[in-house]
Amino acid sequence: MLERLLPMEMRRKRRLARCAAGPLHDYLATPFVDPARECREVEYIALDLETTGLDPQKDQIISFGYLLVRGVRIELGSARHRVIRQACAIPAESAVIHGITDDQAAEGHDLEEVLTELLQALTGRVLIAHHAMIELGFIGAACQRLYGGELLLPAVDTLGQARAAMLRANLPIRGGELRLAALRDRYNLPRYPAHNALSDALAAAELFAAQIEERAGKHKLPLKALLMKQ
Repeated sequence: MLERLLPMEMRRKRRLARCAAGPLHDYLATPFVDPARECREVEYIALDLETTGLDPQKDQIISFGYLLVRGVRIELGSARHRVIRQACAIPAESAVIHGITDDQAAEGHDLEEVLTELLQALTGRVLIAHHAMIELGFIGAACQRLYGGELLLPAVDTLGQARAAMLRANLPIRGGELRLAALRDRYNLPRYPAHNALSDALAAAELFAAQIEERAGKHKLPLKALLMKQ
């Protein structure tokens, strides 16, 4: 518990010292981005996961979607969508939401293969996600199971940024207003099909860019003003 009071860079070094050799160790071996840097000079990975539920200790990751964001420029050529091979049948109520069938999952990728790929993409970068605690929880739980170590990942939560902006403006927050689609409507961003990991990752990246331009404009904004507390 006391470790949470330390700077993230110090916490990274402590977790690196406890981590066995492997993909998580390699990720933690690279210093984090300086939080004092201007946020539009930083590289990010926008990520979304589709899962069988909301509990990372018992539910499974169905698919990953992610892409690189350089400042506020989205690199579409970097986009990756990975369906994860499942050991058990996908619950029907989950399949209805994300549209991934058991047959598709049977031909998917091994979780460790995709997680290794993702950690390489995240190295030296910052995560962007909408309601980022979901992504952090599932990736952290997977790292614990597969590598026996604790993940630490600097992250920007577009939902948290929207809530903070409304509080600064003394605006009431009504039910549903912080959903990804509702926030994109406020910025006149295009509508994408929901519950596809890659389109939701792109949607979060575009929302992030709109939020930064609205908040900072021509002024500088340090990364530390955006990072969520963990």
